[in-house]
Amino acid sequence: MNKVADTVASLKGIPTKVDLKMQLEQNVIVVDFTKLNGDKRIMTCTLREDMKPPATKTDTMSQKKVREISDAVVSVYDVNAKGWRSFRYDRINKVDIVEEYKQEWYRESE
Repeated sequence: MNKVADTVASLKGIPTKVDLKMQLEQNVIVVDFTKLNGDKRIMTCTLREDMKPPATKTDTMSQKKVREISDAVVSVYDVNAKGWRSFRYDRINKVDIVEEYKQEWYRESE
């Protein structure tokens, strides 16, 4: 455990990186972060097995080993954009768990 990182997470009111990963694996989360160019962004994302697409050779971000290369970057499945996205953990402003995420929200009309 990194005491400095835990203290920073506590001061910012966000989960530690380990807790964030666990939350993403179990929930749909709204992450408010600042992009490297200074733009604010809000993304609804998850790492839930039942919601993210299966890994493929053509989509390298779908592969867990590729997503975990950088310790500073959190790779997630954006349920609105229906694609893999990433953000820097140190640029997170706020994290909210979506209590009642309806799966039909992310499914395309049939």
